Amino acid sequence: MNIWEARWSRAFHWLFYACLTLGLILSIGEDGGPKPLTLGIVALMALWHWFFVARRPELIGRLNPMAFHLVVICGLYVALVVGDRAFDVVIFGLMPQPYLMLAGPWSYAGAVATVLCTFAARGRLDDPGALWELAGAAGLVVAIGLFVDYVSRQSTQNRTVGMLEERARLAREIHDTIAQGLSGIITQLEAAEQAMPDLHTVQKRISLAKELARDNLREARRSVDALRPGPLADAQLDAALTEVAGRWSRTSGLTATVSVEGTPRPLAGEAGATLLRAAQEGLSNVAKHARAGRVAITLTYMDDEVTLDVFDDGTGFDPAARSQGYGLAAMRERAGGLGGTLTVESAPGEGTALCLRIPSS
Repeated sequence: MNIWEARWSRAFHWLFYACLTLGLILSIGEDGGPKPLTLGIVALMALWHWFFVARRPELIGRLNPMAFHLVVICGLYVALVVGDRAFDVVIFGLMPQPYLMLAGPWSYAGAVATVLCTFAARGRLDDPGALWELAGAAGLVVAIGLFVDYVSRQSTQNRTVGMLEERARLAREIHDTIAQGLSGIITQLEAAEQAMPDLHTVQKRISLAKELARDNLREARRSVDALRPGPLADAQLDAALTEVAGRWSRTSGLTATVSVEGTPRPLAGEAGATLLRAAQEGLSNVAKHARAGRVAITLTYMDDEVTLDVFDDGTGFDPAARSQGYGLAAMRERAGGLGGTLTVESAPGEGTALCLRIPSS
């Protein structure tokens, strides 16, 4: 039983006891007050429900013994109302109990039986005119149960969908932080291996690999803590892009320039993180595939949207070809989740231009 089911279960228990208490108050307000037998039945109902139902949540939903406990409580309710009609109000606390105590079709059968108990307690089972009322009441409680079951199933499905979306988002975060960082570290170590026995070059490459490892570790920790890109924690988007581009330039040996057009402004929600991740992914792809000589990043603030362009003059590729990487698909998912678009313009030998557009409000 999860936390929400436990809370609903406690709420139904409290409703039952509240209705029992209300019936007792109404009975005390009548002439003569409740009879000793009535008080005994009230105490027995309260103790029975607490001892066999509320105290044993692990058994809730099992036909045996919950069906027996429901029969006992319903029988006590009939005896209670026959002796004192002030306890009619207990039915409002009793009606949800079948849906709490039983599972599946048995809960509907229990609800109908509970309705039958109310008519038996009022002595109306032998009244032909009451049969239509009984049928209507039974149909109503079954309809309510079906509706509650439908809402519960929809809620479960929504939680499942939300969980899957969260897993996809975490996969993107892992790709954008750990995978990119490890790729850069491997590149530097391979370069150090190839530079042997040039000790100065080897030391330089190893130093860059260590710097990447430290940055990647900090980024991973920040992502775990807040799932928010590290450079954005203490900087605006334009400054964060400059930091990312500078770090990439030091490790790749190429120069990535950053230019900003329009007036910078804070971006709502995940827009800033999405733009930054797109820049990181674009730079990572340039380092791994493009063999470029120049990389330019342009951030443009417009009235109703913000665009990020990443251009390189590398080897290019065919955007229509099936990609084995995760990066472009992740960028499109991020953009689509914010109502934005990602376009890729490239051709073999003609460089690549990525353009990410995201609404600014």
